[in-house]
Amino acid sequence: MKVVIDTSVLYQALYSSSGASHAIIQLVRSDDIKFALSIPVFEEYCDVLLRDTSLHAFGLSHDDVQKFLDFIALIGVKTDIRYLLRPNLRDENDNIFLELAFASGSHCVITKNTRDFMYRPELRFEEINILTPAAFMENWRNHYA
Repeated sequence: MKVVIDTSVLYQALYSSSGASHAIIQLVRSDDIKFALSIPVFEEYCDVLLRDTSLHAFGLSHDDVQKFLDFIALIGVKTDIRYLLRPNLRDENDNIFLELAFASGSHCVITKNTRDFMYRPELRFEEINILTPAAFMENWRNHYA
C-alpha cells in the first residue's frame, strides 16, 4: 500500500512517541507501507519540521530532525509530478499533497487536517481517501495486521 503523509502527521510523530502518527512512522520504518514523496512535499517537510518553534516543541536538535528528514528522503517513493493538478483546496499549500497522491497512485492522504482536504465535487477522486492517522491505523489493523 502506498500513501501520502501530510506534514501534520510527521510533526505529531516527532512531537510524541505515542499515538497513531508515531505508529504510522513505525509502519514506514518496518517497510509495511510505502509513502510517496515529491520535491515540493519534501521541501514542505523541511520548512515546517526544521523551524525553531518546531525544534523547541519536539525537544530535538536541528541535527536530530535533519537525520529524520534524511531517512524520509531515503525511503520515500520518489514521484515526479509532470503536470500540476489544482484542486483548489482551502489551504493552497495542501494542493501539493493531493497532486502527489494522484501522480503516485497512492491509496490515501493521511492528515490531521481532513477539513483542509475537502475539495470541489467536480474534482473528486474516488480512489484517494483522506484519512486521519487514527482512521488509517484502524483501517490498517482491520485489513493488514
